[in-house]
Amino acid sequence: MGNKALQLNPPNATYHLSTGGSDWLWAAFSIFGVSLLAAVALTFSRPRGTRLFHQIAIVVLTTGSLAYFSMASDLGATPVRVEFRGDGTRQIWFVRYIQWFISFPLLLLELLLATGLSLSDIFTTLFMGVVLVITGLVAALVPSTYKWGYYTFGVAALFYVWYILLWHAPHTTFAAGGALRSGYLMAAGYLCFLLILYPIAWACAEGGNVITVTSEMIWYGILDILAGPVFLFFFLWELRGVDYAAFGLHSGKYTDKGAYAPNTTQAAGAAPATAPATTTGAAGNV
Repeated sequence: MGNKALQLNPPNATYHLSTGGSDWLWAAFSIFGVSLLAAVALTFSRPRGTRLFHQIAIVVLTTGSLAYFSMASDLGATPVRVEFRGDGTRQIWFVRYIQWFISFPLLLLELLLATGLSLSDIFTTLFMGVVLVITGLVAALVPSTYKWGYYTFGVAALFYVWYILLWHAPHTTFAAGGALRSGYLMAAGYLCFLLILYPIAWACAEGGNVITVTSEMIWYGILDILAGPVFLFFFLWELRGVDYAAFGLHSGKYTDKGAYAPNTTQAAGAAPATAPATTTGAAGNV
């Protein structure tokens, strides 16, 4: 499929995706696609009102599937002049940054909702995740040495994310108690380790032009699979025995109508009964 994709959508830069790289991206797309179908099946196996974490996984996996379909088809890239190691232009895959812009904050949200962090701390952490992705994109599109200034801003934002995930959040009171704390620590440590490798990959690929575009695709692809399907299914597995009501995620938008039966009998001559106020319990969780 890689050869056909490159024939229909020819590369637009000096340093570009190879046929083997396109084949690898189709394989990664298949992994994301199968994972997405599995996440949908798991979501419908959960009772209504207890699907928030599974639905976040669906959004992340859908975004990844679309991004890898685009990259495997040699679409979603723009040529940018290289700074080091040769002349000419290199394909910069902006579609990958669109994927990260959506997925990375949601991965952080998936983790942090299980902690006792305040909404303001969670919001700030998600914002720093967005800063990390945006500065990476801008740096990749800048052909001069000023790209490393944006790279530094991104790494600073990453340090803040590390601080929240590894220090601040573990010291809060977890909604589900100690049963979830150990799972969170493993998941947060795993994700933070992967986050170390992304800036290294960027410096070798978009930044320094040290590795080929195909090698870049293999490196990022492995990281995205580990940070996407593998991480999500591991975290959802850790949540399997946790009482969802302990998270305190309530919504008045959904009410289990089978939870009560309206009283249709009235005493003779009595005034009509006042409609009961809508209440939201465990069935009304998000």
